[in-house]
Amino acid sequence: MTLPLMPKATAVWLVENTGLTFDQIADFCGLHALEVQAIADGEVAQGIQGIDPIGNGQLSLEEIERCQADPAARLQIQLSDVPLPVAKPRGTRYTPIAKRQDKPDGIAWLVKNHPELSDAQISKLLGTTKPTIAAVRDRSHWNTTNIRARNPVVLGLCNQNELDQAVERANRGNKGAAAAPAAPAPTEA
Repeated sequence: MTLPLMPKATAVWLVENTGLTFDQIADFCGLHALEVQAIADGEVAQGIQGIDPIGNGQLSLEEIERCQADPAARLQIQLSDVPLPVAKPRGTRYTPIAKRQDKPDGIAWLVKNHPELSDAQISKLLGTTKPTIAAVRDRSHWNTTNIRARNPVVLGLCNQNELDQAVERANRGNKGAAAAPAAPAPTEA
């Protein structure tokens, strides 16, 4: 069941402003009935200001009146018709200065352990450039002697979910290319 925002503050308001039973309030707010009774007695939540669930759209006055008339009835939270915010697509990846020297190590690990990843996928995953990936790959990077292949997840350059998705996309792309029929070889006449 979905709980109201700030359940204790909502319980304080319901205790002070309605004739609902402790069980009804406890069930709606996800609290124990004894905790709601302690709120009513003034032993708990003394400094908490009550929040009106009607004003913030979590309950309707009709729903409260319905439950006041029938002590066995349970309050039902109203679903909001306000659309939920959509996550913005991520722009360029920012890497803190302290972790920037770890990027070549992460690139080396990906090149070694996941050769199916393209340079573009590695670039997007770690937030680096294709020339840097090429330099690590052909060992012409200015710091080649100090590069150790280390997992970019452990280094904090990406998370495991992002890495798994990139590998899965690369494998899907490779299966599609392997499934395509090869062109017949030209024969000499």
